[in-house]
Amino acid sequence: MNNVNKLTLEQEFKLAIYVQKIHKLNSKSIKKHLIATLQQMMIKDNIIKYFIKNSIP
Repeated sequence: MNNVNKLTLEQEFKLAIYVQKIHKLNSKSIKKHLIATLQQMMIKDNIIKYFIKNSIP
């Protein structure tokens, strides 16, 4: 249970790639991509909540 909040090796690798890409972006691009990412995370949360709510008989 301790490893629940830790990233897998694959996730750490992907994160490192994203960090490199982010450092190349200008401020306007960073804001645009951050907003899009936050929106996608909220949609993902809504989908998870929907499935949890509708999976219990």
